[in-house]
Amino acid sequence: MNTLMSRLGRAFAPALVSAAAGAALFTAAGAVQAETTAKIVMQAPLRIVDPILTNAYITRNHGYMVFDTLFAMDANGAPQPEMVDSWTESPDKLTVTLTLRKGLAFHDGAPVTSEDVVASLKRWAGRDALGQRLMAATASLESPDPATVVFKLNKPFGMLYEALAKSGAPVPFIMPKRIASVPASQAITEVIGSGPYRFDAASFQPGVKAAYVKFTGYVPRNEPASGFAGGKVAIADRIELVNISDSQTAVNALRRGEIDFIEDVPPDLMPQLEGVKAIALKPYGESTNMFTMRMNWLQPPFNNVKVRRAVLAAVYQADYLDAQIGDDKVYQLCGAVLSCISPYASQEGATQTQKPDLAHARVLLKDSGYDGSKVVILHPTDLPVLSSLASVTAQALKSIGMNVEIQSMDWATLLTRYSKKDPVDQGGWSIFQTGFTSIDLMNPLTNPNLDGRGEAGYIGWTGSEAMESLRDRFAAESDVSKRKEIAAAIQKLSYEQVFFIPLGAYSKAKGYNTAKFGTLVDAPIPLFWLGQK
Repeated sequence: MNTLMSRLGRAFAPALVSAAAGAALFTAAGAVQAETTAKIVMQAPLRIVDPILTNAYITRNHGYMVFDTLFAMDANGAPQPEMVDSWTESPDKLTVTLTLRKGLAFHDGAPVTSEDVVASLKRWAGRDALGQRLMAATASLESPDPATVVFKLNKPFGMLYEALAKSGAPVPFIMPKRIASVPASQAITEVIGSGPYRFDAASFQPGVKAAYVKFTGYVPRNEPASGFAGGKVAIADRIELVNISDSQTAVNALRRGEIDFIEDVPPDLMPQLEGVKAIALKPYGESTNMFTMRMNWLQPPFNNVKVRRAVLAAVYQADYLDAQIGDDKVYQLCGAVLSCISPYASQEGATQTQKPDLAHARVLLKDSGYDGSKVVILHPTDLPVLSSLASVTAQALKSIGMNVEIQSMDWATLLTRYSKKDPVDQGGWSIFQTGFTSIDLMNPLTNPNLDGRGEAGYIGWTGSEAMESLRDRFAAESDVSKRKEIAAAIQKLSYEQVFFIPLGAYSKAKGYNTAKFGTLVDAPIPLFWLGQK
């Protein structure tokens, strides 16, 4: 366990209470004895329900309630079968055959077939960089019978199972073929999956509330839950997602028993839940999170690498972490582009982890030829975990002579706005800041901030043939030591070109009612099925 997580564990230790009250609700077989309804507050309101269309974490979390995956990552980060019963590989590893588990069914009663799988994977790959690499290595993806999926590869792809078990957004969720046939650029109009919960479409009010009902037709795997993998036994009969944008209001509601779960309890409010009967605070396993800054490479001034380097020289991670988190027991200076808990972690080139030399940053900006172009920073007003980042960036940039404007909007509007490639005076943007869980950052192929495909890639539209070549080499390499060498080269190139700026690591804590969630599975994100007692 790294230093950050060790300190975090000590910080939370007084707040963890016995789950005995929650355990009384469950039989030895782990079944819920009485009808249960749980109310949860997540880190953002749910408006978009298509988990392939957007990378938004709230939509990803919604996806895990409703949909299932072929493989899933266990608590050790290893891919395990989920919807798959068995699989085989040809001696040359160019043909991989997957056999689905018996009894898989969608929420509308239709059986899950291989045609549904093929259509779902193709739709996912239309939006996901790792999925695109998998499809580029695939000569054909076939469904010879309802229970069988066959990958015929044109070259070995060592990360096939990791791709199918990808836990970060967008996740390769399986949908009915008729839904998965909707182009990846368009939103689906039905939310039908085969996961442990059924989406209650009738009660959905975008941005206000959503509900999920235990799917009685779901047959969990026999293995115990482990991370994203294993048996997914629904922890409640009904889960209602309610929108409370103010963290203090949410904490008060949890204390009074009006809600049962908060995804993200800010560090300054944690003392209010410590020692409260039947309330627990718990970190998300070994996972950490990272604030990031992404600059728009398509528009001035950040189409100029010299301007990007001046910004890198002007920012200081501690300023962001103190403003947004405020508790050094739960944050860590970390300049690793793959996160500091990645096996490929390096902090080479990370000048923003040290106090900045603003005079040097001003010289860099002057030498860049910066002409006073306006810098528009997008600021979400209804996402507390990101609320302070824009002002810290604005102050840093103003201090070196940049023309800065913060534009505030709700999170849903921001998610629409950041897809615009227009100049700032036509509704475009310059800087977008967010937070990622380490599961999205740890691998160069799944880290969206390292996407070098330009306008075809992740927002910010970073274009670099050299980066794409390195990522291709990483995907093809099976030797761990050689992968580390490639990852080091990726780290170096990312800082040379300023693909993005890591703004520091922090660990989130969930707060919950132990009578409802005493045996909640331990995972890097909120997953609402039973863990081991």
